[in-house]
Amino acid sequence: MSRSLAVIAGVAAGGLALVIIGLFFLWFYIFKSRALSSKTSETVEWNRGGRMSSTGCGPSGDQQSLRQFTLQELELAAKNFNESNYVGKGTFGLVYKGLLLDGTLVAIKRRLGYPMQEFVEEVRSLSKIWHRNLVTLIGYCQEGGCQVLVYEYMPNGSISSHLYDTRRDPTVRLEFKQRLSIAIGAAKGLSHLHSLVPPVIHKGFKTSNVLVDENFVAKVADTGMVKLLQKIEDGDPFQTSESNVFSDPEIPNLEELREAGDVYSFGVFLLELVIGREVAQLISHESAGSLAQWKCT
Repeated sequence: MSRSLAVIAGVAAGGLALVIIGLFFLWFYIFKSRALSSKTSETVEWNRGGRMSSTGCGPSGDQQSLRQFTLQELELAAKNFNESNYVGKGTFGLVYKGLLLDGTLVAIKRRLGYPMQEFVEEVRSLSKIWHRNLVTLIGYCQEGGCQVLVYEYMPNGSISSHLYDTRRDPTVRLEFKQRLSIAIGAAKGLSHLHSLVPPVIHKGFKTSNVLVDENFVAKVADTGMVKLLQKIEDGDPFQTSESNVFSDPEIPNLEELREAGDVYSFGVFLLELVIGREVAQLISHESAGSLAQWKCT
């Protein structure tokens, strides 16, 4: 009996190792081929009033341009920001589910802030970036002492809640093929950002920033959020906790982050996607929150 269990454990461990190796080869292929993928028809960018494909095929009419909402519109959509519409707290601020008058479900992110031209300029710049694996920025509002961002609504929320939310029914946990599809989707989203000229560095990529829609298509959220907050918070650098295991310990300054920093974060995301647990919970206090140190112990 014990020998059978040992065989089963060995096979399971070997299978897990192959999965991890396969995912990292997948990551390597996607990120190394980003220059080619940026030329495909699915990669599209905003350009002034419409959307231009990266191959220069002209504007497409399937998407609307960035909208400027009034605070009254958004209060109506989110039932005056009622607790029943509250989703959670994100990097930018409090997040609410909203229903626009045209029937569109949206995610409304609100924070306190004075009207600033820098906010509008940066939001307009971010709205020019589009990809099917990036959460779409729909509009903004700057009224009543609030700064608000409006995004497409992702009904299945963050992938983190499907990986390590103990309150969820275990029968609806992610299958391997779903995890693989999510890994590919997130990689494509980051790859598109890095393929832009100049490259857009996420700087805050983590598992909770990978959202899934009704079909479990993965989309990367909070693109450009770090840069936006740097500009509107009196120019103060955006700080992250030393315990943030998604940050490359060799690049402590966010201003110096390049594509490699996002790649490191993506690797931690892959690890959590495979093991279904928060890496931060597995690292001892002695390792000071560094995944690199934890792996060496």
